[in-house]
Amino acid sequence: MVDVPVDQVTGTVDRARVRAQEQLLDAGREMFGVYGYAQTSEQALCEVAGVPEEVLWEEFGSREGVLIALHNQVTTSGLRAAEQALLSPGMDDCPVEQRFRILFDAYVSAVTRDLREARVTFVEVLGVSPAVDEHCKRWRDLWADFLTGEAERAAVRGEAEERDHRVVVMVMVATVHELMAHHSRRPRRARPEEVSAELTQLGLAMLGREPG
Repeated sequence: MVDVPVDQVTGTVDRARVRAQEQLLDAGREMFGVYGYAQTSEQALCEVAGVPEEVLWEEFGSREGVLIALHNQVTTSGLRAAEQALLSPGMDDCPVEQRFRILFDAYVSAVTRDLREARVTFVEVLGVSPAVDEHCKRWRDLWADFLTGEAERAAVRGEAEERDHRVVVMVMVATVHELMAHHSRRPRRARPEEVSAELTQLGLAMLGREPG
């Protein structure tokens, strides 16, 4: 009998787990994003993924865990895209309207690249459970921190009044998610640039500015 090194066995198991996770996420993206979360059973999800239900429970705990993982992927992608856009050359010298437009162009492009993911992120997560609601709230708080920083930088540059922007930003973040959910539900999908333009208007209104 040939002894197989422990690290080789571990590596094989790890790769199998990653593959199973990816299969479940792909299945969730398709089933939740096309047919809806409420209409997708754990059995159906596992059949599409090609894995036993026990694997779902081991890797994600439940189909709700798959939903949260998908939401994490998309929202992380959106936030990173916005951060990268604001770090691009010349952004420090851009007027606030242009900064907001570049920020939201990057964000909308990232979160709507796959329309199934957009539906999962902005529609299918709504009202699922207290745990999912709390998860989404943590992400809204992250976005509120991010946009509050942008509002404060605009105030330092003399493009917004000096005040506590946090409450207004929190209202804006909730409004952004409502707008994205609205567009994700519509039979005729709005073009990304249309959505970005609406979000830019919201951002300027938050700062009490009129578009140029």
